[in-house]
Amino acid sequence: MNAAPNTTPLIHKLESILVLSEDEKDVLSKLSGTIKTVGPRQDLVREGDRPSECCLILEGFACRYKLTNEGKRQIFSFHIPGDIPDLQSLHLDVMDHSLSSLCATKALYIPHEVIRDLTRRCPRIGDVFWRDTLIDGAVFREWILNLGRREAYGRMAHLLCELYVRLKAVGLTTGDAYEFPLTQAEFGDALGLSTVHVNRTLQDLRGEGLITLRSGSVTVLDWDRLRQAGEFDPTYLHLRKAAA
Repeated sequence: MNAAPNTTPLIHKLESILVLSEDEKDVLSKLSGTIKTVGPRQDLVREGDRPSECCLILEGFACRYKLTNEGKRQIFSFHIPGDIPDLQSLHLDVMDHSLSSLCATKALYIPHEVIRDLTRRCPRIGDVFWRDTLIDGAVFREWILNLGRREAYGRMAHLLCELYVRLKAVGLTTGDAYEFPLTQAEFGDALGLSTVHVNRTLQDLRGEGLITLRSGSVTVLDWDRLRQAGEFDPTYLHLRKAAA
């Protein structure tokens, strides 16, 4: 259906990387499009699509992925409420990867023309969208380093740190806990590990008192040691100081 939904997650996300004026927040609050709700592990956008709209995550979680010819999946990034993972489709005609929900997810599909008109009327919003895509690139670089040069323990610790900091920056943590409904297979697809190795690594992190993990909820018990284990430096997320 067409609607003017609650776009507070988008405002929180953009405010975590750039200060917005009250007028800019008002404009963003009036964005409209088509709201769709999908169940867990459903494609939001598929590789090969030629989209005419961008997908804003309002509720739930999503991931960006590709498949090999044999059907093996690599997850490249995780996306939280407020993210527009396919913003690049404004300028790239064909999707070269897919986006999937990880749990029940609500998304707002915003026509490209609406976004183009918005960025023409409000150049600073265009600037913050551009900044967001540049941060995507920084995240990809960090993930390449994580996959290529860290052992399983460090990879897992780094990913858990990233999720904690990103969710905290947009107000989606409860104390030191956050919801993130990943299966061990999805952890493995993101970190290049077998499910057995994922299970063993999570047990090691729990056994050393760094985290607890229950039914899709992660609690950080010792932030300093978790950060050290993952060699985590949040600079690549380019968050505003207040948000970080």
